[in-house]
Order: sequence, then structure tokens, then C-alpha cells
Amino acid sequence: MPRTRKKISAAQWARIRLFAMDVDGVLTDGTVFVCSDGTETKRFSIRDGLGLKRVRALGIPLAWISGRSSGATTLRATELQIPHVIQGRLDKLTALRELAGQLGLSLAQCAYMGDDIIDVPALAAAGIGISVPDGVPTARAAADYVTQAEAGHGAVREVCDRLVDAQAGVSGNKRARRATTR
Repeated sequence: MPRTRKKISAAQWARIRLFAMDVDGVLTDGTVFVCSDGTETKRFSIRDGLGLKRVRALGIPLAWISGRSSGATTLRATELQIPHVIQGRLDKLTALRELAGQLGLSLAQCAYMGDDIIDVPALAAAGIGISVPDGVPTARAAADYVTQAEAGHGAVREVCDRLVDAQAGVSGNKRARRATTR
């Protein structure tokens, strides 16, 4: 059973029109491998990737907001066709607020997923703030929802499935019903 601070209804999940998230510690387990030639690698979950593709198929914009710049992040975002990739931004709330404004959305229509202290303001301001079980205590405390799955091991997929299921429950949403079968 997911750990939640409050019950989040299917209707609340269905109101989400932007799913934004941190990268390191959410899409990955927070580990960065640095090779002797200076290149870095990260491990991303294929299951998370499929979940993100299913959410994208619903027409819900996706955003990655990272405090650090990384070629591995850019490469994975390109592969998954993530339309909004913001790197090198430590003020996640300002980045989320700016992006929501560009998309004509309120913060109440945004879900934000993060794991560390720089994510806390965005977690608290988003319509649904989401953290991971291995996130820092302040991030978990600020979140409305804490996933069962750990970062880099299906946590993002867990949230994607909730978004897809909620959209499928909205009457007449044929696109969501197709996304549930992919």
C-alpha cells in the first residue's frame, strides 16, 4: 500500500495536466557513475520510460527539472521525447511555476515528484506532491503521496499508472483507455 499523508482521489489525479519531476533520485536511484575519461552514466528504469510514454499518449505534458546538467539526462529525455527538460535549476518551484505559466496551467493542475530538500517548495506547491520512500525526510513530509517503489526502480511508473488509470475513469476519454492497454 502506498504511503500517503492524505487520500488522493481519482478525480484529483484526473485533474493533473502536467507531470514534472526531478531526475537524480527519482528517475534514477541517485547514483552517478563517473568514468576516468570524465564521462558519466546513469541507470534509468525501462518500466518508468514506458509509463512516461503512456502519460504522454494522454496528452499530459511531461517535464524533467534537474538541479544539475547531465548529458545522460539529455540523451534519455530525447529518447523518451520529454518536451520540457530544465537542467541546472536549483529553484525547482520557480522552474515549475514558469513552465506551468507557459502552458497556461495553475500549480493545482501540476504533479511534481522529488526526493530532496531543493524539491520541497515544489512538492508543497503542486496540486499533488510526490516523493519516494528513499527520499529525504523533509521531502517525504512535504509530499501528498509517497510511492511504494523506490527511485529508479519503478517509482515514476507507479505514478504514471495512477495518472493513466484516473484518465481512463473520466467518462468518454478514449485516448486514456487506449493508453491503459499499451
